[in-house]
Amino acid sequence: MPAIPNLPEYMGYDRTIAVFSPDGRLFQVEYAKEAVKKGATSLGLVFKNGVVLATIKQTIDLLVPDTVEKLFEVDEHIGVVAAGLLADARIIVKELRVKAQINRVTYEEPIDIWSLARELGDRMQVSTLYAGLRPFGTSLLLGGVDSTGPHLIESDPSGTLYEWKAHAIGRGSSIANKIFKEKYKDDMDEKSAIKLMIEVIKKAEKVTNLPIAVEIAIVDGTKKKFMKLTPEQIKTFL
Repeated sequence: MPAIPNLPEYMGYDRTIAVFSPDGRLFQVEYAKEAVKKGATSLGLVFKNGVVLATIKQTIDLLVPDTVEKLFEVDEHIGVVAAGLLADARIIVKELRVKAQINRVTYEEPIDIWSLARELGDRMQVSTLYAGLRPFGTSLLLGGVDSTGPHLIESDPSGTLYEWKAHAIGRGSSIANKIFKEKYKDDMDEKSAIKLMIEVIKKAEKVTNLPIAVEIAIVDGTKKKFMKLTPEQIKTFL
């Protein structure tokens, strides 16, 4: 039987972000990832000519739904959807918007998706380096279209970047990603992509009044424009 570590000494690694535990772990980063798992399911999918992003909004009695923002427009060709602590996500998105606009002003062209994704990953990773900070308790799916085509890139609380064809984060991610593995196709059109997203949300989250609870946005590859679907538009896919 392995020796049980000295508990007070072991807990010291639990309370600081800047020190690895003896077995090579950063506990505060792991706790941040657990915070993401408690958030409502958010997902993205790359289709033949663009990207679809979707999430579940809170529908608490007396709450104004539009005040809880989880799906953001970063630039006219880029969107972000978050799971976890939404206050953290809001601050990150604010910084991403500034980066995107600086690129437009400096180079007179929209920022590349991967360039912005690296800025995102760098910002989140910095919060894992210094004592007195904590990691951001959110994961983000950044989706958009640039000259190289559509992209869907995830950044987790550690700042690690992954590019996906379809992916989900949040509490229903295990169910959602299993369905994506079974049903995703590379040549899906926009309509098929939205229908699959709604099917995944139905199975990953138990929600009523789907057109109100679900938030869906598309970045079209032809126009390279971010557009949120209205509840009336969502109803046509149910």
